[in-house]
Amino acid sequence: MAMPTMSAPGVESRPYDPDYTACFSIQANADPGVMSRVLELFAKRGLVPSSWHSRVGGIQDDELIIDLQMQGMVRSEADYVAACLRQIPDVGTVLTSERFRAAAE
Repeated sequence: MAMPTMSAPGVESRPYDPDYTACFSIQANADPGVMSRVLELFAKRGLVPSSWHSRVGGIQDDELIIDLQMQGMVRSEADYVAACLRQIPDVGTVLTSERFRAAAE
């Protein structure tokens, strides 16, 4: 079954699944550049996260925790983005999960 595509100006069409949401939880050193480097991975694909929450925490308030969700991102692209997130300096842990919208009956 063919899936609809989502496109943004200057970005190639990509597979899009409106029922799939990729979830990312990122723990990093509380460095000011981490948030922009994380967001850049989505922006260069023409994507705006559907949800973004970040906070500073940890025992000494030296960790940055970012939880974000990207609705419509297919699993293969989410896996690739997660691998790229793990390569960002100061990022320690990247956890991923997925949500599916329940089918209407």
